[in-house]
Parts: sequence; structure tokens; C-alpha cells
Amino acid sequence: MNKDELIETLKKKGFSDKILSAFSKVNRENFVPENMLVHAQDDIALPIEDGVTLSQPSTIALMLSLLSPEQGQKILEVGSGSGYVLALLSEIIKDGKIYGLEINSRLAIKSKKVLINRSIIEIINRDGSVGLLEFAPFDRILVSFSCPDKYIPSRLIDQLSPNGTLIVPINQSIFKFTKTNGVVSQEEFPGYAFVPVRKLE
Repeated sequence: MNKDELIETLKKKGFSDKILSAFSKVNRENFVPENMLVHAQDDIALPIEDGVTLSQPSTIALMLSLLSPEQGQKILEVGSGSGYVLALLSEIIKDGKIYGLEINSRLAIKSKKVLINRSIIEIINRDGSVGLLEFAPFDRILVSFSCPDKYIPSRLIDQLSPNGTLIVPINQSIFKFTKTNGVVSQEEFPGYAFVPVRKLE
């Protein structure tokens, strides 16, 4: 599959022009290992390293659609991996500030190099399960690994702005937590597979 075919696949799934534009402008090849380049535009999850995977584009597009990032917002991605989703977010919001938390030091270093020209992105090598309290609150928080229960999300919800949104995989579902004037509601979208939470040794 080439990029045009991937974009067409996402278009058929009904994703917005804003999301399609971001996928068209960001080259997934820059965020996958050399031995995976032939599959970079396929709508499949790809291994990066040390058991870390890059989710399939259609799943990422769904999560970004649910997240509904807007220009000028402050956004946190927990488990930013190779930096692909950070790049997509930067294309969508244009300005604002995006923080990426990545526990794997090699991935954090690599992604910083790939994203060096995207000035609104800052990557921090740290266990993301506790969020990033020193820069809270966030308008949007996206978690890119599967949490076994709602312990981690509850800590991240506290770091949302009064009208913020958290998108997080819990077991095999994607959950959307929305704050409205400080009151939290949730929706569940079942049927997805993600890398489980990782912790520092």
C-alpha cells in the first residue's frame, strides 16, 4: 500500500479532512525501523523495538478523531514511542504546545532527532503513568498504551483542564473521558489491541 491508498482507506472510514491532511503530510517511514519500511504505509501495527509497536493508522486516526485536538491547545501524549502521533498532532493544531512522555530512552532520543524541526513538541524520557503534573492542566491527553484498569486514567483525569478530553486504551477498549465544567463523563469503544503499560525497572 502506498500513501495515497492509505489516505483513501482512511477517507472511506469517514475521518475528517483535518485528520486526512495530517496523515498526508507526515511520512510514517520516518518513524519505523528500516526493516519495516516496505510496510510503512500499510494499515497495520508495526514493531518498533523492545516490544513497542506503532499502532495501525486507522486506530490512530480514530483516537485523534475522538481526541478532537484544536489549534493553540496544550496536549500531552503518554507513551509517545517513535513520535509519529506527536507529528500528526502538530500538523493538526499548528500552534500550541505538545508534550510527549516516553519511558524508553532510545525511542525518546530517536524521536527528538526526527522531530527536531517541530518546535511546538517537547519529548521527555519518563514513566508516563503519573502524567506530567508540572505542566498541567492539559486541554487534551492521549495515552498510547493499554492500561490494565482505571488507576492510571484517574491520575491523568486530574491533569485535564475543566473542559478537557482524555483518550486512553483500557484492556481491549478505547475510552473517552470528557470533562465538562469539571464533571467527568465517559464513553467506551471496544475491540482494539494495544501494547500494555511499561514501567521503569
